[in-house]
Amino acid sequence: MISVLLVGTGNVATHLYTAFLKADTIAITQISSRNLENIPEADLTIIAISDDAIAEVSSKINNKFVVHTSGGCAIDELKNKHNKGVFYMLQTFSKGKDFNFNDVPFCLEATNKKDQQLLDAVAKSIGQKIYKVDSEQRKALHVAAVFVNNFANHLYKIGNDICAEHKVPFEVLFPLIKETASKIESLSPEKAQTGPAVRKDKKTIKNHLDLLNINQQEIYQLLTKSIQNSVD
Repeated sequence: MISVLLVGTGNVATHLYTAFLKADTIAITQISSRNLENIPEADLTIIAISDDAIAEVSSKINNKFVVHTSGGCAIDELKNKHNKGVFYMLQTFSKGKDFNFNDVPFCLEATNKKDQQLLDAVAKSIGQKIYKVDSEQRKALHVAAVFVNNFANHLYKIGNDICAEHKVPFEVLFPLIKETASKIESLSPEKAQTGPAVRKDKKTIKNHLDLLNINQQEIYQLLTKSIQNSVD
């Protein structure tokens, strides 16, 4: 059995704890990052907390191998005295939304081969997609993830606002959203691009802008320009 101490109680920690409870090879213990007195020993200590708190919390942990789960933080942001690593899962986590860890990419980093093998074993106890990714590669992946997830979701929010304002059910767009996401599994995003921007339909673009508020217009124009620049 591999003993794992999970520090944190947020979205990522909640999903990890639930998954590890079902793993036959993992003995899991969870504590809050606000309760760091009498920290239990473990083969692996996973800090699943906000990026800004990683340095402070890790500095208070004396266990032999400590990792964080952040995509945006380098391995050296851990301030514990012993071995360091990263256990980053490239996925969006929300409490109350179940998903299959077998579909989640685990992007792992350690400073030596033995620790890397331990991270591999822990990840394989709950998932299947294992990648060795260093801090620079992970930083790039995290920025890319912000574009395809956080920014894309904000665009969904804008689309929902427009539908609500004009009394159109947002669910009418669900099939389009699903097709757009699934299409890039067989086509590159560049080849999958459609719409008035890539066609340079000036009349349609103007009609859209006339419908939008100032903030929406700014985003629409910026993205339209970016799409057109990418195909010139």
